Parts: sequence; structure tokens; C-alpha cells
Amino acid sequence: MPLSSHHSTFFHAFFLHPRREHPRAPRAIVLSSRGTNELALINWRVSALAYGESMAFEQPLPKALSPSRLADFQTCPRRYQHASVERIPQPASYATAKGRFVHYIFEQLIKLEGPERTVDAARDFVEPALRHILTAEVREEIGLDDASEARLLAETQIIIERYFTMEDPREVKSEGIEMRVGVTIGDTPLFGILDRLDRDVEGNLVIVDYKTGSLPNRNYDSQTFANAELYAVLCEEKLGERPAKIRLLYVSQGETLERAVSEVIVKARAAAAIAAWEKIKRYYADGDFPATPSRNACRFCSFQDLCRVQGVPVPPR
Repeated sequence: MPLSSHHSTFFHAFFLHPRREHPRAPRAIVLSSRGTNELALINWRVSALAYGESMAFEQPLPKALSPSRLADFQTCPRRYQHASVERIPQPASYATAKGRFVHYIFEQLIKLEGPERTVDAARDFVEPALRHILTAEVREEIGLDDASEARLLAETQIIIERYFTMEDPREVKSEGIEMRVGVTIGDTPLFGILDRLDRDVEGNLVIVDYKTGSLPNRNYDSQTFANAELYAVLCEEKLGERPAKIRLLYVSQGETLERAVSEVIVKARAAAAIAAWEKIKRYYADGDFPATPSRNACRFCSFQDLCRVQGVPVPPR
């Protein structure tokens, strides 16, 4: 049942084996996006595991490691635990809803035949996106009122116009849209969903990813391209062909970042994923994914309040 809109909150309930329940565990924890912790007296047991203690997970490990979940783990293993093992829902936000909204429009646009991919066609997908993406549940969760919806629609119109200055979608030769790719490298199961996989004029594969956020600091390109480079690992393993390039379309800014894919990069990303999966299995068996709090790691993490309750030394906001 959705929580009151007064809290823009999300509800965390995750279970502990009864023989190892922490003696100070509250009955439930409600974490507000404003940073307040409230206790709700309900009949479900939940854990507030003290920092450094371990537990036996009732939930199974995920079946595969995705680029985004690998990034979670590399940033902070405890974040991976909460998101991927305990599967605690993370709150939607205006930014995430906007990203899904825009992705839906461009996904539908590229599904059209080349000559039909016009700016007017893209605008025609705005109304369907309102129905399919901005559901009643999403609207309530992010507190979308008339003013914020008008803002989203205005920003979307600008994004559509800017996108058509970045590339001509009528000339795009797509090999796949929202392409689901799963492979196993050694004992490591990997899975990802590619926004687009194109074939360029030279006949090479190109990974294309839409970005609705701000432009990243170019001093951190290794982080900016990390997820897409793992997609390159998936493509090479699944298709037997290494993509030649990665194109990140920052459609809110009208800017494109492009990077070549090398054998060295592919091997490095694969090795990093394999090493991470081995650690994930070990931490899961141990019953504890260590937290690695830092100002950068915690800054945009949805689980800050939960970690504070558990005694993790989260840096102050």
C-alpha cells in the first residue's frame, strides 16, 4: 500500500532468520527522503543489523550481474546487498521518471521505419509515454502535480528538438532496441539491456546509450563509459563481434560523447566483473556485505538512512 504523499517515502521491510534476530531490531523502519527515521509498529519482523555483524540471507543471490548492479557493488557492497540481495525498493524520483519517459519516446521512434522517424513522429509518442510511464503509482511516488508534469513536458519537447540536432534517426541502422543480452563468462553470469545497438556506415557495431542527466566531468571518462564497456563484453560474447565504438547521447544537453572499444578494455571489464562476482558470492556466504561509506559513495544513495540506523558511519549530508 503506498505511503502518505506527505512523506515522499519508500518502505523497507526485510527479514532476518528468527534464530539470529538482532536484539535491538525495531519492528519496522520507514525512511523518508527528507532524512527522518520513523518507527511503524506493525507485525512484520525487520532487521536493523548492527554495522559489522552478519546474518543468514533468506533471499537468493540474483541470477546475473548487470552493469548497473556491478557499479553498485564497486561503489559500496552494502548498497548491492540492499538493492540486489534484499531487493529493497528504491524510491522513484523526478529524474528517474524523466529518464524512463524520454527513453520510451526514443525507443518507439527507432522502432519505426527509417523515413518515418521524424520530429513530429517523436512528439506523437509523448502522449503514449504519459500513459505507459507516468502511471498513477509513479505519479504518487514522485509527487507529480500539474506544475511538475508541465515542466516534464516542456523539458521533453526541448530534448526532442536537441536530439534531432545530434543525429538523423532516419539514417540509423539498428541491430537491436532495448536489447536483452545474457551471457556467462567462466562462472560469472552477466546480463544487460542495451538502449540501442547500431551498425555504422563502415559496418561496425556501435553501442548507443541515451542519457538525460548533465554532462559528466571528462576527467572521469573511465567511470562514465564503464557500464557501456561491460555491454561491449556482453555483445562480443553473445554475438561473436566486438563493438567498435560507444556513443553516449546526452540528449538534455545536445552533446555526444564517443569512445572506441579496445580488446584491452573488454578484457579489463570482463575481469572486473568476474572478480566482483567472486566477492559477491563470498560476502553472501559470510552473511555480510561490508559497507564502504564515503562522501562520494553515499551522496546519492537511497539507503543512507537505513545505514545510519544500522550504525554505518555515513558522512553527514
